Amino acid sequence: MISSMTGYGSASRQVSLGAGVVADLQVECRAVNSRFLDLGFRLPDECRGAEPALREMVAQSLSRGKVEFRAAWRVNSAAAGAAKSNPHALGALNKDRLDALYTLQEKAQEAFPKAQELSIAEVLRWPGVVSEPRGEEEGWIAATVEAGRAALAALMDSRHAEGKALVGVLTTITGKMREIVGVIEPKVPEYVTQYQEKLTERLAEALAAQEQAKSGAELMERIRQEVVLYAVRIDVAEEFARLKTHLQAVDTALAGKGPVGKRLDFLMQELNREANTLSSKSVSEECTQAALELKLLIEQMREQVQNLE
Repeated sequence: MISSMTGYGSASRQVSLGAGVVADLQVECRAVNSRFLDLGFRLPDECRGAEPALREMVAQSLSRGKVEFRAAWRVNSAAAGAAKSNPHALGALNKDRLDALYTLQEKAQEAFPKAQELSIAEVLRWPGVVSEPRGEEEGWIAATVEAGRAALAALMDSRHAEGKALVGVLTTITGKMREIVGVIEPKVPEYVTQYQEKLTERLAEALAAQEQAKSGAELMERIRQEVVLYAVRIDVAEEFARLKTHLQAVDTALAGKGPVGKRLDFLMQELNREANTLSSKSVSEECTQAALELKLLIEQMREQVQNLE
C-alpha cells in the first residue's frame, strides 16, 4: 500500500515500580517528510535501553521519513491509594540528604536572617531527598518496546490513510492533464498549417524584392521548402506521445504498492520537461495556455509527491 511520509501514533503501557506502585508510560511516534530515513529519540533515562530495538523496528517497517519517538511517564493515580497503607510506596526519605539540606539552610539563614525557611514541598522536591521507586530495567525496556511497536503501528495506519488520500488527489490531477492533452492534440496540425500559411506570406513579401532574378515558381518552391522544414521543427506530436506515456507511468505507479515517491518525483521532472518543450514550440495562444496549465498541474503534483514514501 502506498503511504505518506507524515503520520502520528501513540500508545501506553504500565510499568511496575515496586511496592505496589505503577507508572503509566506514554510513547508517541511522529513522522514528517525526508529524503532518507532519519530516526530521532527523546526518551527518559529509564527507557533508553529500548532505543536499539525501536531503531531496528522502524528500519524494518519504513524506508523514508524523519521519524521521532518520544516517551514520558508518571505515577498512576492508584498509587495514592497504595501510599495510605504503605508510606514507602511513593518513595523513601534520604536522611543524609535531609541533614545536609538542613545544615545548608541554617548557614543560609545566618547570612540572610530574613530569609524564609524551606516549605515541605520545597524540601521534597530537592534532588535526592526522596528516593522514588524506579522499577526494574527489564520492565522499562519491555514496556517501552511494546508501546513503541503499538505507536508505530498506529503511525503506519495514519500514513496509509493519508497515502490513499494523496493517490486520489494525484489521480484527479492526471485526469485533468489528459483532458488538456485530449483537447489540444487534435488541433495542433491545424495550428501548424495556419502558422505555415502566415509564414509563407511573410517570407514571400520579404524575399520578393531580393529574388528579382528568379522566377516566381522558383521563389515559391524555395519558400515552401523552408516552411516545411520549420514545420517539422515545431511539430509536437512526439512531445504529446511522451506526455501520455509519462502519465500512464504515473497511474501505474499509483496503482502499485510500496515506496513510489522517488519514482514519481523523477516522472514529475520528465513531465515538466515535455510541458516546457510544448511551450517553446507553441505556434498558437491556445497551445501556449495549455502548456502553462500543464506546468501548473505538474507543480501541484510535485508538491503532493514530496509527501509520498
